[in-house]
Amino acid sequence: MARRSARTVFPVLPAVVWQPGLPVHGSRSWVIVVGEAGLPAAAKEAGERLGVDLDRLLEVQEAAGFGRAAGSTAAYPLLTGEVAEVLLAGAGAGTPRDLRHAGAAIARFGRGKDEVTVVVAEGIDDAGLQAFAEGVVLGSFTFHRKTVDTGKPVVGRIELTDGTDEDRDDAIDRGLVVGRTGWLAREFATTPSNEKDPAWMAARATELAGATGLDVTVWDEKQLAADGFGGILAVGKGSARPPRFIRLDYTPPGATDDTPYVVLVGKGITYDTGGLSLKPREGMVSMKRDMTGGGSVIATMSALRDLGAKVKVTGLICSAENMPSGTAYRPDDVIRHYGGRTTEVKNTDAEGRLVLADGLAYAVKELEPDVIVDIATLTGAIKVSLGSMLYGGLFATDDALADNLADAGEASGERLWRMPLPDEYTELISTPIADSVNSSKGPGSITAALFLKAFAGDVPWAHLDLSSIAESPADALEYTTGATGAGARLLTTWLTGDTPTAGIG
Repeated sequence: MARRSARTVFPVLPAVVWQPGLPVHGSRSWVIVVGEAGLPAAAKEAGERLGVDLDRLLEVQEAAGFGRAAGSTAAYPLLTGEVAEVLLAGAGAGTPRDLRHAGAAIARFGRGKDEVTVVVAEGIDDAGLQAFAEGVVLGSFTFHRKTVDTGKPVVGRIELTDGTDEDRDDAIDRGLVVGRTGWLAREFATTPSNEKDPAWMAARATELAGATGLDVTVWDEKQLAADGFGGILAVGKGSARPPRFIRLDYTPPGATDDTPYVVLVGKGITYDTGGLSLKPREGMVSMKRDMTGGGSVIATMSALRDLGAKVKVTGLICSAENMPSGTAYRPDDVIRHYGGRTTEVKNTDAEGRLVLADGLAYAVKELEPDVIVDIATLTGAIKVSLGSMLYGGLFATDDALADNLADAGEASGERLWRMPLPDEYTELISTPIADSVNSSKGPGSITAALFLKAFAGDVPWAHLDLSSIAESPADALEYTTGATGAGARLLTTWLTGDTPTAGIG
């Protein structure tokens, strides 16, 4: 796991700095970023510094199989001089997405090194530099509880230059903060559930709130019962570790009554066995990450002040552990949610929507926001619809909100595909016993979204079902194997844009 400073609750990330002009004395490891157009303009001067014919090196490495696609690499050791090695790193067409992947590949190359000098193409815009810095952070991610063979530490410093005298630190600094949200969300999702429970989630949220100027309120099980949070309480009843409801508030400087107000609601199931509707063993593995939505909300909230978000934001995390026991909730139970709406339980493994329902109802009744977005690893059905690691599912009642989120998904690398919300399927979750059921046959991700829609009232609302992008099977693109922390970069990119609520309502 990354080193922690005693003065911060954040992980210690690689330093990425912009170097105007080629450094006179660079590091012992140099990287030359190669795009479809070939070597960067500064390659000739860099080659002279290194004592290497970079045109010839590229020719030889391409003959040996090196491609210019984003993230591809080829290392070349140097036997004389101060520099020990040169890495050619592909950047494809040089889009922000390509540069994010290149940054991650360079971070993997840099493990165990104190410093790496990177030469990029001249003319990369701010979005590209930001994405590169994000990639460095995301490709550096590590988490373990090993006592031996702990692996190489993250690279200490990456010195980035295109050979010109420009100063580009602002774009890089923004990329480091956005990348940090992805790191934090992964860290939350990867933490084993013998350490992580709802109280742990509340404690980490409180730490980060203190470090980033957020207000925080936490409901324990007694306060949840007193205030009528029936969904969160029901899901948490089977566990010896009680549930929590966490509220984080960010208010931008100079906010007025006219400042747009957004509420995020995150699913925080710290372990999901399925409850009495018990999952098979294979289905339980990786369920420590079933709080990815809640973790992404916390990570997003922690970046808003650093990035100067112009909207008011409240983050609500609905956290419980779904366990089977003599006190667990049962199929056929009827739950009364915050605000009074009722649900008949048909499957205790459809628990995420039950806790989110309380959060949505609280937001509508108590906060009166302009926009609500909930985020969860909610259904396996979304993976059937969208596959793995390409798109997350987006459901929305407002076209402008859907477009704004989709644009943020493209910019952040966490892409979304809009799914339908047909009223015709509402009958699939109807019951004569309660206002709705929590599970039914049919298109599972759509009926789950329709269940939640009823709790959002008339507020413009979007539901992000990110199970399809929550787990990377390999070290690839900007990800390391395991939990991706899906949603944190997407939400941060959206909320810190110039007009995140433009056209909504």
